[in-house]
Amino acid sequence: MFIRAYLRASTITQDALRAKESLIDFVQSKGLKIASFYHENESGRTLKRPKLMELLEEASEGDIILVESIDRLTRLTSQEWDILKLMILQKGLQITSLDLPTSHMALGIESQDDTTRSILNAVNNMLIDILATMACKDYEQRRSRSKQGIEKAKAKGMYKGRPENKERNSLIEKMLNEGYTYSEIQTATSASRATIAKIKMR
Repeated sequence: MFIRAYLRASTITQDALRAKESLIDFVQSKGLKIASFYHENESGRTLKRPKLMELLEEASEGDIILVESIDRLTRLTSQEWDILKLMILQKGLQITSLDLPTSHMALGIESQDDTTRSILNAVNNMLIDILATMACKDYEQRRSRSKQGIEKAKAKGMYKGRPENKERNSLIEKMLNEGYTYSEIQTATSASRATIAKIKMR
């Protein structure tokens, strides 16, 4: 069993590694170690996250996906969450989240008998589904409130939009011209693929 920590922040201005020490302390308290870290600045609303896909590709049956909270793993719609769940299930992986105590049992699940293990898995999977639904709902509510705020600001002539990150975008443009791949540019700049594509089309 390998423990693979996944850390995510939505934007380049947020620190994806903020929770790293908390994850390390938690695992050490169990007498275990984290085998690898995967961190990225991508929206939890998209399934196409390079580092998450890398984790799933490298993981083997019985490995643990460790997250600070379920919303770090998903803010997906129910349909896309079902897809991600199936990918995790097909690889035989378990999710452990710091904010979900029932999921901590996955770190010592080998010591449970088959019946107890099945019951714990069923309860834990149900709770993960609930938290995933809440994370999706929270995302949609915040987007709705943000949109309402922007509309009010526009009506008052006060909305100017998000300022362009000229230094980062200049680097992206340079790397595109030099033939770097989207993945390489994302790693270097933490920009989304949509941003890179937009700059490429200029």
